Amino acid sequence: MRILVAEDEQDLALIIARKLTQEGYSVDCCHDGAEAMDILSYTEYDAVILDIMMPGADGYQVLQSLRSRGDATPVMFLTARDAVSDRVKGLDSGASDYLVKPFSLEELAARVRTMLRTSFGMASNVLSVGGLTLDCATHQVTRDGQPVDLSAKEYALLEYLMRNRGVVLSREKIENHIWNFDYEGGTNVVDVYISYLRKKIDGGRDRRLIHTVRGRGYVLREEKNE
Repeated sequence: MRILVAEDEQDLALIIARKLTQEGYSVDCCHDGAEAMDILSYTEYDAVILDIMMPGADGYQVLQSLRSRGDATPVMFLTARDAVSDRVKGLDSGASDYLVKPFSLEELAARVRTMLRTSFGMASNVLSVGGLTLDCATHQVTRDGQPVDLSAKEYALLEYLMRNRGVVLSREKIENHIWNFDYEGGTNVVDVYISYLRKKIDGGRDRRLIHTVRGRGYVLREEKNE
C-alpha cells in the first residue's frame, strides 16, 4: 500500500513516514499543498494524510482538487484545530478521518488500517484466500496454518495482491503501489519479488494462489494446478 503524507512540519512528516514504513507501507512525503495537488494528479495512492494548514494550498483545497475529479482515495486530515465545528467541516469536505495534533503514532497507524479496510470493503483486518491468511494489524501470515516468514516488501506485495484478489494487476500498477519515488532498483523488481513470494506461498503445494496472466500481469486467486 502506498501513502502520501503532506505535512509542512518536516520533522513530523519524517516521524510519520518512519512509522508507516515500519508498518509495511510505501510512503512519499511533501511539505506544500500545491506540491501535494501536483503529485496526486499523476500518482495513484491508497491513502493520503493531509495537514490542513500548509503553504501553497491548504488541506481543504487539496482535498477539493482530489474529489473534483472523482478520486475517492481515503484522506485523513491532521490538524491542531480540535473544535467540533472544525472536525465537522473536515469530514463534510470529503475526508475519511480527522486526527488532532498531538496524536499517538499507534492511533495514527490504526486509523490508517481502518481507512484502508473501509476502502477495500473489508469487515476485519484479516485477509484470507484459499488457506492463506494475512493479518494487517500484526503482519502475521500463514498458509494452511503454517507461519510464513516474509520480508517487508514481500509482505507489502502479498497484502496488495490479497486486497485485490481475483484482479489482474499489471507490473506497472504493482510497482507504483509498492515502491515510492526513492526506489532506484532494476526494472524487473516486480518479477523478482513475485518469484520470492511464490517460493514461500506456493512452493511444494498442490494449489497455487499466485498466477501469471501473460501479457497482463499477476493475479492472486484460488485455483487448481493444471
